[in-house]
Amino acid sequence: MRNYIIGRVVRSFISIIAVVAIVIVLVYQLVPMDSIFQSDTNLQKFGSKPDEMINYKYTKWDNVGYLDYMPQAEACKISDDYSECLVANSEQSSTVIEQLENDGYQVEYLSTGKFYAFHRYSSFELITNFYKNLIWFDGPNHVQDATNPDLERYVKFASGPNGMPAIKCSGCEHEYLFYINSSFPFIHSNWMNFRFGISYPTFNGIDSLKVISSGQGELKKTETVFPTGYTSNSAANLYSCLYKPSEILDRIDNKKFDSNYANCDNNYTSPSMIGISYLFGILGIILSYLIAIPAGIQMAQHKGKWQDKLGMVYINFMISVPSLAFIYLMKLFGGGLGLPDKFPQFGFSDYRSYILPVLILGLLSTSSLMIWMRRYMVDQSNSDYVKFARAKGLKQSEIFNKHILKNAVIPIVNGIPSSIILAIGGAVITETVFAIPGMGKMLPDSIKAYNNTMVVTLTFIFTALSVFALLIGDLLITVVDPRIKLSTKGDSR
Repeated sequence: MRNYIIGRVVRSFISIIAVVAIVIVLVYQLVPMDSIFQSDTNLQKFGSKPDEMINYKYTKWDNVGYLDYMPQAEACKISDDYSECLVANSEQSSTVIEQLENDGYQVEYLSTGKFYAFHRYSSFELITNFYKNLIWFDGPNHVQDATNPDLERYVKFASGPNGMPAIKCSGCEHEYLFYINSSFPFIHSNWMNFRFGISYPTFNGIDSLKVISSGQGELKKTETVFPTGYTSNSAANLYSCLYKPSEILDRIDNKKFDSNYANCDNNYTSPSMIGISYLFGILGIILSYLIAIPAGIQMAQHKGKWQDKLGMVYINFMISVPSLAFIYLMKLFGGGLGLPDKFPQFGFSDYRSYILPVLILGLLSTSSLMIWMRRYMVDQSNSDYVKFARAKGLKQSEIFNKHILKNAVIPIVNGIPSSIILAIGGAVITETVFAIPGMGKMLPDSIKAYNNTMVVTLTFIFTALSVFALLIGDLLITVVDPRIKLSTKGDSR
């Protein structure tokens, strides 16, 4: 058992690495680099300024990971005489250019005579750079601020703004490495973070993971007591505060904070994209199981009778009708009952906003669950142990409920973790039709906008969730039925 789990985990990581590597090569090497600018209106500003346009484009390509870009001012930092190197065609600039070309950089010239250098990453370098920078750990030596040479560096136990235990740091990028609050999963960490890169062109300049994990809607303001004792009605999340260099601390920062940790995220009234998709997905899954499992059992118990025939009519209808047509049919039906046809009409706080999307997501999944539940139970009803139970005189209902159902539900249980975990992806069509601000439609939207960073981020998340959901499902069936043993060849543990 132990060897099996270790083997599955190793193969899971290999699968994730391989899938993401393929996507990185596809979006960074096979798609033209200029595609990322198709929706960037800033390029219109550089119509008569070609040099500024070149600098803008190469800076963006550098930011999203296509290449390493160095304008002359940056390249000259490796020169022995920085001032002379900045002069076009000087001896020092020629020396730097030669060194850059030897290091694999391509050098080009602006209309002013100044040079710039860039190195386009190979497929191997793109993949290596992604995984090398993927996991980032905070620590007391991360902040290097020349304007604050006396910065203390420590990690210690302390009380957080809510009075709960926390681990506080000075010299880290985050003030709080670990903290406790009343929000699930209750214990939170800023110590380790995933860094997928900066989003562009949509959500320009924001970390791609923060785009889908930050709150939405209006600011959620509450009475907040800041570290200096100053109290105000604020949306600041004091557990998220990052180090702010002394040179950009302003009067308001000094009024609220007693240290440089003054760059804080805000709290919002509505959940994040991940949160809203997960909420709709979970509610839809619960509804589908509540409908499909009892319906499938009834069909199997009354095989060939009106209950079974009615269930097959429903299944055939759900399979044959396109999802989009069903969604609009339900939307039309719900509109006649006074339910909103767009999520923002009533928003997050009104239960009516959830009825139609959840009902649609739940019903769309019922047909497959019903037919498989019926099939498993019918197969089990022909087993020898069922014939033996009948020979002993057990009632049909007792045989179904105590014996057949217990065995038939095992394959269904195996798929529950996948259904729950992958619910975080939401439903692309449903979210689009009802204008739900979830992350289900983020992947197709990102592909359409050539937002490569977001495409790779979502691919990594969805692949990791899919792979490990399968493993959890296999482990879960061993809990439901202890007779099932997971092992590799020759593994008896």
